[in-house]
Amino acid sequence: MSDKAIVNMRTYTVRLRGIPEYLRLFEELGLPIQVRHLGPPVGFYISEIGALNQVVHLWGFDSLADMEARRARRNADPDWPKYLAASAGFITAQEDRIIRRVVFKSLGG
Repeated sequence: MSDKAIVNMRTYTVRLRGIPEYLRLFEELGLPIQVRHLGPPVGFYISEIGALNQVVHLWGFDSLADMEARRARRNADPDWPKYLAASAGFITAQEDRIIRRVVFKSLGG
């Protein structure tokens, strides 16, 4: 379990048959920038059953203020617009959620 208080769960729907190239592009251009400013992801998944062609990013933060500050630094990174331009043709829809951690005593919380 993540020790972060909140997690940004972002789901991208990628154009048909575009997942392999999108993942390659993200790993090459987007991931280094994200990790530099947001830290490593909590998780990174692709859909197999249900709604297909989806990529789910999970990024942990200590608070909403922490998330906003880290995103602002990422957005100000001179390499970020290059990644956005390169990936623009892949994303057909986006959903963004902020989810909060639940601590269960029975799991040592």
